[in-house]
Amino acid sequence: MRDTRLTSRRLPVAVAATAALALTLAACGDNGDNGADPEEPGTENGDENGDDPADESDDDAAGDGGTITLGYLPSWTDGLSMAYLLDYHLTEAGYDVVHEEFTEAGVLYTALASGDVDIYPSAWLPLTHGSYMESYEGDVEDLGMFYEGAVLTLAVPEYSDIDSITDLPDHVDALGGQIVGIEPGAGHMEVTADTVFPTYGLDEAGFDLAESSTSVMLTELEQAMNAEEDIVVTLWRPFWAYAEFDVKDLDDPEGALGDPEGLHFIANSEFSAEFPDVADWLGGLTLDDDTYGALEGAVAVDHEDDPAAGVQQFQDENPDAVPSID
Repeated sequence: MRDTRLTSRRLPVAVAATAALALTLAACGDNGDNGADPEEPGTENGDENGDDPADESDDDAAGDGGTITLGYLPSWTDGLSMAYLLDYHLTEAGYDVVHEEFTEAGVLYTALASGDVDIYPSAWLPLTHGSYMESYEGDVEDLGMFYEGAVLTLAVPEYSDIDSITDLPDHVDALGGQIVGIEPGAGHMEVTADTVFPTYGLDEAGFDLAESSTSVMLTELEQAMNAEEDIVVTLWRPFWAYAEFDVKDLDDPEGALGDPEGLHFIANSEFSAEFPDVADWLGGLTLDDDTYGALEGAVAVDHEDDPAAGVQQFQDENPDAVPSID
């Protein structure tokens, strides 16, 4: 089995970005969903200078198709899964793949617009990441949608008596006046704060939207469920957590969380001109529910510490699911 971690390089952050940018970038050893915080740049597979010892050999073994940098938040497993899936196929086609990991969506889009990152492989559009696309219009391009029907949710344990967002004000004390959120730069946080809260009067009811991270949110959910306590968290579909936790979505009768969205490949505006074959391949790539679920389950659940092994498992079990690059 080919190990893409050995054939892919991780850019030392200080080299790849400005000083301000470097403060917010993080190379991450795990997929962020086991409660661990992202590591500091250059601490995994790297020497004291943050250099990856595999880089030199990678340079020698680099494919002849050129270098493509994938940017994503490893704690957002849709982007993590798709990044390693693209890595698999791009490497097979002769491209040298670099992974650049972030902890804030806003910084990722800045890097994408500036050309430090070539592709963000799982943008939620048109709602969740719509403000970023507007901010960087002309500097980024949409290569196409690969999954449709993605939705943002607020969820509670299945045993909860709460069934609708409209019920939340009646349970503010039991919930500690808190909705447990994720990364502060996430579009879900923006939609929840700017639309859900005023629509349902959650501020007036005494709720706060707690900023944390995906891994912390999932840890809070697990601990509450182990104690059979009430909790409400920000979730989304597709997401492997629905297979791991017995939770239910709260009804959203006012539609404040928005209509279903699509997951898109977003690239720097010059990408299609530089890599037309890859742009065409991505533009024609689609995954249905079953296929996407198999990919994320293999990466985020079966091989949570080795996403490349998860993709290899997915490829072995679904050899015809994703076409090769011509």
